[in-house]
Amino acid sequence: MPKDFPKRKWNRLKDHDYSADAYYFLTVCTRNRECILSKISADGQNNTVLALTPYGEIADSFVRSIPGIDKYVIMPNHIHMIIHKTNGKSLASDVRSFKGLTTKRIGKSIWQDYYYDHIIRDEEDYLTKWNYIDSNPGKWAEDEYNA
Repeated sequence: MPKDFPKRKWNRLKDHDYSADAYYFLTVCTRNRECILSKISADGQNNTVLALTPYGEIADSFVRSIPGIDKYVIMPNHIHMIIHKTNGKSLASDVRSFKGLTTKRIGKSIWQDYYYDHIIRDEEDYLTKWNYIDSNPGKWAEDEYNA
């Protein structure tokens, strides 16, 4: 690797079994944070409207098929989800399968190589992530992924 590239910090817990029965919060981003999954607008009555694009509809169909998917939102350039892992497969395997299936259906890769994960440790943490997913479309203007 050329010396100009920044060293990527590994964000996985070193000794955690990512196939163990646990809840995870994930964020999967599109390549270059391209806004191709959904559009967010207001309806004139101060309500947020999220409309999926054709790519977003494809992603939606495969998100719903992830074993243990508990909650998710498809933003313009990323997807947040809570997954309850119980199937013994690794989290990375589920994400790889999701990305692979959407790539095959779309005909090209739209995803960045990596994803963010957070191990949900207790009910308070779970509810915080659940509420974050619920409120995220309404906060799109301030979202860190809104480039």
